[in-house]
Amino acid sequence: QVQLVESGGGLVQAGGSLRVSCAASGCTFSNYVMGWFRQAPGKEREFVAAIRRSGDTTYYTDSVKGRFTISRDNAKNTVYLQMNSLKPEDTAVYYCAADPYYSGTSAGRYLYWGQGTQVTVSS
Repeated sequence: QVQLVESGGGLVQAGGSLRVSCAASGCTFSNYVMGWFRQAPGKEREFVAAIRRSGDTTYYTDSVKGRFTISRDNAKNTVYLQMNSLKPEDTAVYYCAADPYYSGTSAGRYLYWGQGTQVTVSS
């Protein structure tokens, strides 16, 4: 059973930076596409970024391009989301997700999910 555990969330001022991590266990990590999603109160869960199995290809939603960077360390079974120039509208619970093949934006297509970590950006 694949388990995903996020960490690194917190409170940061607008313009600041934060890095969230997601550690995977119970699987061969390099066999999974990894994604980051977020969900703000009263809103649907939305795609943020994804990275393919070898880390050679990444995808971002338009609102975070140039500010967020997704990366992975297959030796450490961990995926990261470096968030720079944070804005209050980035405030949400951030979730990591895993799937053997799918690297798109639809949350329902990812097979495994973490429990989420709260990121709050104050203005």
